[in-house]
Amino acid sequence: MHILVVNDDGPPSNESSPYVHSLVATLQSAGHSVSVALPHVQRSWIGKAHMVGQTLTPSYFRPGTLHKDDGITSARPFNDGGEEWVLIDGTPASCVQIGLHHVFNDKSPIDLVLSGPNYGRNTTAVFALSSGTLGGALEGAMSGKKSIALSYAFDSREHDPEIISAASKLSTKLIEKLMKEWPDDVHLYSINVPLRKGVESAKIVYAEMLQNSWSSGSSFEELPEEAEDDNPNVEEKVIREDGEANGDANVQIPKRAHRKFKWSPNFADVRKAVTDAQKGDGWEVLQGNVTVTPLVANFWHLPHYTGEIKLDDTAGSSASQETAQSTLPLYALVNYPDTYVQPLILQALSGLKNASMSLISSLSDLPSPEDRVLQFTAYEALDFEHAMEHSRTSLVCAYIIRKALIRKHYLSNTVSTWLVKHPDSVLARHFKPCVHFELDYAEFLDEALVDAWDLNESMAENEQRTSPEQKTWWILKPGMSDGGNGIRLFSSMDELQTIFEEWEEPNPDEDSEEDNGSPIDVKSNGQDTSEDSNAMTSQLRHFIAQPYIDPPLLLDAYGNRKFHIRAYVLAVGALKVYVYKEMLALFAAKPYQSPSITEDAEVLDLAQHLTNTCFQDEATKESSVHRFWTLNSPGMQRGWKEAIFKQICDITGEVFEAAAREQMVHFQTLPNGFEIFGVDFLVDKDANVWLLELNAYPDFKQTGEDLQDAVVGGLFKEVVDVAVAPFFGYPETKSAQMPQVRSLNLGRG
Repeated sequence: MHILVVNDDGPPSNESSPYVHSLVATLQSAGHSVSVALPHVQRSWIGKAHMVGQTLTPSYFRPGTLHKDDGITSARPFNDGGEEWVLIDGTPASCVQIGLHHVFNDKSPIDLVLSGPNYGRNTTAVFALSSGTLGGALEGAMSGKKSIALSYAFDSREHDPEIISAASKLSTKLIEKLMKEWPDDVHLYSINVPLRKGVESAKIVYAEMLQNSWSSGSSFEELPEEAEDDNPNVEEKVIREDGEANGDANVQIPKRAHRKFKWSPNFADVRKAVTDAQKGDGWEVLQGNVTVTPLVANFWHLPHYTGEIKLDDTAGSSASQETAQSTLPLYALVNYPDTYVQPLILQALSGLKNASMSLISSLSDLPSPEDRVLQFTAYEALDFEHAMEHSRTSLVCAYIIRKALIRKHYLSNTVSTWLVKHPDSVLARHFKPCVHFELDYAEFLDEALVDAWDLNESMAENEQRTSPEQKTWWILKPGMSDGGNGIRLFSSMDELQTIFEEWEEPNPDEDSEEDNGSPIDVKSNGQDTSEDSNAMTSQLRHFIAQPYIDPPLLLDAYGNRKFHIRAYVLAVGALKVYVYKEMLALFAAKPYQSPSITEDAEVLDLAQHLTNTCFQDEATKESSVHRFWTLNSPGMQRGWKEAIFKQICDITGEVFEAAAREQMVHFQTLPNGFEIFGVDFLVDKDANVWLLELNAYPDFKQTGEDLQDAVVGGLFKEVVDVAVAPFFGYPETKSAQMPQVRSLNLGRG
């Protein structure tokens, strides 16, 4: 690997740049080709700046003895075949540009821009947004190169060569691992390594960059008029040591007629923010952990990178145990209740490395109840009792209880309960509060809604509004239906009453001698879009009403039809949650028309509002299902899809944690279970994402034949890699297509 090393501390110096020589030597010892382009003097705190109007002139540096200041600088190249670094009288970002495009063209193309190791940590936004080290990595990323900003957080002013060497060895291993597994959505990484004894065995974790700020006033110190500029190397050393120490700055500011100012930041602000947050990059480094922060080139942390990072050679005895386990036979009971899905599961399982797998038709086919077995079948066919008795060898594809998520009225309660304790949760901004009620007969609607304060108030306000455009619309959903059955829109109590009265009408096919009224029968959407549009689903009595999201995001390229996003979510064990990045956009059959333009809910065409493809004929289905990431969206702001995916990851992780922590009776995870959920989201006109519902055993057929392998087939390959392979001791293959969005320790295995 050809690595371009830059920094913001300048050439090796025990005073101002004590780490770069060790890292370069370690990278070279690991077999990498290293080219070095550094600022000729200290250039810290300069960010990604370039010097406008300045002509840059390189000089040349030959490193001397490790940890000694005996390197040689020359105004001209040495040209004697020895090691030669280039020094640039510019910024770290300028060093990147010149290193990439000018002075090392005689070598192979550069694979990685490595900026650092910085003399001091670069945790929290206060450090990172001004950091020349981050600036160098950003310049590399903006030049299309994989880039890493590396910083060493020191505790002592004494530079212990052994600790520095250990940090360089760990950094080299970590850099090699990140390069080997680099995801498509990461532009650069920010790594912080604490310089402490035992750093080679330190825990390595993904960490968000803490968003902090200066809060105690000016970052400048007032000086006497006669004050002169300080040596930047000495000044940076003083600033960094103050920043790493635990004391508070106490600057006296004299008052003078003519004043000078020197930058002298008060790092007590940073320390307080870190200790108050008790999470994020600064906090993790304080605990002695190495932090890895995946970023895009605008300092936006990618939220789905969480948890611990294991270096390849630190697996130790656990790896040998997994290897031993993986040599045992594996039996698979695969009988998924969908012929669309069945072959995709079998194909995914065939990709298990080193697996000796046999398909069985029943658990009775197992040679021994203790044998390792995967049950990938319909929920009703799963033998949970066997799984509970053999929790270390039996893996099932569903949890026993999960209605806290998959039943609409339970989901509403899950969110509302969570928000009582966590009012600042993302769910407060991404889930519409619901009214849920039970109703057997239409005549009792008033009684059922006695406690529905928000709904009653909204309906009363609508009565006072003379213009349809001013009304607030609501959507009615049966709590236990699926496929869009029974969904209606209404803006008044009379309209809601009419909906239930229609459902209560006697069925002429039923034999009945007297009309005493019928229990509520929830029908489909009532549109003539399929032959079974009036088929009764069940006598359901649980309902929710939510404010209707209007207007939704509409795309000209798709005829301004409303769409929702179907994301596939994988829950594993107790509990890790992943979001499959390949998502679907499901469009309504007809162009969207706001319900506010009509005065009569009965004339609403629900084909404009319902995006579920179950109610569409084959002609519209073909144009209604698209891959989210390939949507044609001229006029949309750049990066809008990534922003929506980030919201989806945040919402998903939060709602699963809400169910797991606050609804343990109704969501019971298993350490030897996993489950795939279909989660639906709607995007409004401001690109804000709203959680709609979660579905167990989702309908994969709506993806269609054209996208079967690319979307659903890819999903099951990821499921096998993430959920099945690790459980049975086979090698786990991590992929950016299945980012982890939440990891909880629920104490259940």
